[in-house]
Amino acid sequence: MLRFPVTSLRNSIFTRMVIIYLIFVIPIILLGIYLYSWSYHNASEEISRAQEAQLASYLDNLEREIAWLELQMFDIKEDNEIHRAAVTWSLLSNVERKNSLIYVQQRLVSIKNSSSLIKDVYVHMRPANQSVSAVMGIYDYDKGAFDHLSWNSRYHEGKFVLMNDALQLAALKQSGRKSEPPLFIVQIELDTDEMLQSMERLNLYTGSGSLLIFDALGYVLASGEGDHQLLQESIMNLKPEIASPQILTIQGEEYQLNRLASEELRLSVVSYLPEVEVKRPLHRFEQWAWIYACVSLLAVVAYAYISYKEIHQPLLVLVRSFRKMEGGMLDLHIDHNQHDEFGYLYDRFNQMISRLQDLIEQDYKRQMMVQRAELKQLQSQINPHFLYNSFFILHSMAKVGDLERIEEFTLMIGEYFRFITRNGEDFVALEDETRHSRMYTEIQKLRFSRRIKVQFGDLPEGVERVRVPKLIIQPIIENAYEHSLERTEEGCLSVSFHRTGSFLQIIVENSGDISDQEIEELRKRLNHTPETHEMTGMINIHRRLILAFGEESGLLLSRSDMGGLKVTIQIMLDGRSGDDASPVDRG
Repeated sequence: MLRFPVTSLRNSIFTRMVIIYLIFVIPIILLGIYLYSWSYHNASEEISRAQEAQLASYLDNLEREIAWLELQMFDIKEDNEIHRAAVTWSLLSNVERKNSLIYVQQRLVSIKNSSSLIKDVYVHMRPANQSVSAVMGIYDYDKGAFDHLSWNSRYHEGKFVLMNDALQLAALKQSGRKSEPPLFIVQIELDTDEMLQSMERLNLYTGSGSLLIFDALGYVLASGEGDHQLLQESIMNLKPEIASPQILTIQGEEYQLNRLASEELRLSVVSYLPEVEVKRPLHRFEQWAWIYACVSLLAVVAYAYISYKEIHQPLLVLVRSFRKMEGGMLDLHIDHNQHDEFGYLYDRFNQMISRLQDLIEQDYKRQMMVQRAELKQLQSQINPHFLYNSFFILHSMAKVGDLERIEEFTLMIGEYFRFITRNGEDFVALEDETRHSRMYTEIQKLRFSRRIKVQFGDLPEGVERVRVPKLIIQPIIENAYEHSLERTEEGCLSVSFHRTGSFLQIIVENSGDISDQEIEELRKRLNHTPETHEMTGMINIHRRLILAFGEESGLLLSRSDMGGLKVTIQIMLDGRSGDDASPVDRG
């Protein structure tokens, strides 16, 4: 009997488990306190860095988009066709003028469709007294827009122009004299709704928002939650040179601000986040940290008691059962009322005992199956039906003096009987089993060549050396001839091989006459015939395949597309092939 020493508390496994538990728990408690202090200061910095990275990415994208729009305006401004029309407008015919305006509109539509940031594109042609829009088409000359854009482009700093409460970009095509107004102006109206929508991606937290401030225009686009008016006024009063992030207090509420400016566009983008959103997760963390510390100390006592009841005692029962099993006692069963790891171990121990008993019984059954298989093999060796039919075929060949076919036929008969009478091994290579079955089919073709067509496929690569039980294909083919094809006038027999994943399937099907009821009856006999009953050749093959390759192997019966019975010999290869694909020893 296994004894656990209890005289020395210091040497007890129980004491060691408690000490180890404390060694791990106390540092975790101290670490939690430190993490709270560190996280509190680090969270705002991490959020600030993340928002600064977002702002930088947003500004970078905006700068590239505006630069691209300026390039498109420059392309329109320097377009030779548009320039020629503006200079020579008075010399053009009405048709030429119309074609020139249509050309301009097509160019503008192409530019508008190239960017979601564009709401509309215009060209105001002073010599033609016409304005062209990508959206509105050709309309009367907009002198007010021309003058406003012309003045702002000459005397206003910055890329943007504010007109009709909308942001504009403009490019002037000069006439060649400074004193004269431009020949025409290219105007792009920016879509502020699209700009606000893109700014929404900067607002990741509850109560957060963002502002796009056009410093030179005094114009602001605001997106997100909060009182935008108060925030705008407070942010506009801040000095831009103050380092980011900043803490801004509005009506008693603190906001964390991050600001990034673009010198090229003369604007800045600001994101704001309520400070309470940064601290909210940490407040709960502090409460749970103290709760965790107290519960952990109480858990030490509970852990000591539970360890004794739930580990020490069940382990002792398991060790005693193993000792009994070592002594040869297999009639054992241990129970555990709880569904825990010991319940799993107890269940696996009971299954192991049951499996040992099954293996002993299965080994005996396997030996009986081998004896029955040998008996069936001997019966097939002296099958008079096959013998006298073979002699009749030989007699017919001799009668007509077909010596070449007699030589071939006698060789096949000899190879056939040599294979089935070779009793030295229960398993053969699949290519040998297939060769024997093919030879049997060739012999039968000499007899039924006018009435039965045979298709015999080739083995897939890599399975030739798989070891299979002997005589698993030829008896299935023989059964097809005797019970389905022998009495038909135009019969078909097909033998094919398919490898799917870890399964190899050998399919034998025919065009014989068999009912669905007969197929179902065969299935029942195949799967439910007791081992003590007399077994047919098909049932014998099915049982031997299961013993050799497992429960997922065996014979599958179904209706063939040819009309007759389809027998699928299924072999599980377990991902192996060649010499490594030996059958599993299950007995």
